[in-house]
Order: sequence, then structure tokens, then C-alpha cells
Amino acid sequence: MQLSAAPYDERLTAPRSWWLISFLVGVSFALILLPFGPLPLLGGLVGGTAAAAVCASSYGSIRIRVVGDSLIAGEAKIPVSALGEWEVLDQEEARAWRTYKADTRAFLLLRAYIPTALRLEVTDPDDPTPYLYLSTRDPEGLAAAIEAARQEAA
Repeated sequence: MQLSAAPYDERLTAPRSWWLISFLVGVSFALILLPFGPLPLLGGLVGGTAAAAVCASSYGSIRIRVVGDSLIAGEAKIPVSALGEWEVLDQEEARAWRTYKADTRAFLLLRAYIPTALRLEVTDPDDPTPYLYLSTRDPEGLAAAIEAARQEAA
């Protein structure tokens, strides 16, 4: 597979506040185990924090990539030739497309803590998905990488 001229790779990491919440979950476990002594308390702190951190990390490990002639968003892989027009969504438009404008057939890779997004039409007649909604911190960069991949594929 040939790499594109303008590769794009973004990881949708969880916000910093989630790591603080993970620690607070560990503190909660420690307080629950406080009556059983200091060793269970320490185990609850470490175990609870680790479990919450694993959950936060796995939720924030989703990646969006443009590799060769394909867009890879999470588990979805779609050739850029099957994508039509794109629209950069600001905070208000992104919220609208996540809520009342959303189509139930659409592919949504959304993270509510990322305020901007890119909406891409799917032009493949065999695909029932009308569009892709991708939460991204750099929608213009993602759109430019997709356009570069289209130019390269053509």
C-alpha cells in the first residue's frame, strides 16, 4: 500500500479531566475498603485507579487516519473514491449533526468532548450509509489529507 503525500493520523484522546476522575474512582474504592485495613485500602486505590484509567484510555484510543487511498476511522475503512463532498462543522453545527440533524443510518465516530467535526458524504451506491460524521480537532487538516489522497488516487 502506497502512503499518501499528506498523511493524516489523529488519536482522539480522552481529556485531562478524565484522568483526574480515574484517580477519584480509585479514592472511592479505597474509601469503600477502608474498614478492612490499610492493605485493602491501598489495593482499592491502586486497583480502582487502574481500572478507571484503562476504561478512559480505551475510550480515547480511537484513531482517524488517511493512509494511501483509504480513510480509516476507528474500525471503519473506506476508500476516498467512495467519499463525496465534505463539510467542516464548527461547534454549533457539530452539535446539530449529533442531535436533531442526525441520520440513523450514518456512521458516527463522535466524542462529545471534541467540539468540531467533519461530515463526509458517502457516494457509493451499494453503501446505505449517507454520510460519515467524524469528531476531529483538526477538520480542515483531515479534509486536506482526504483531498490529497483523492488527487493521488486519480
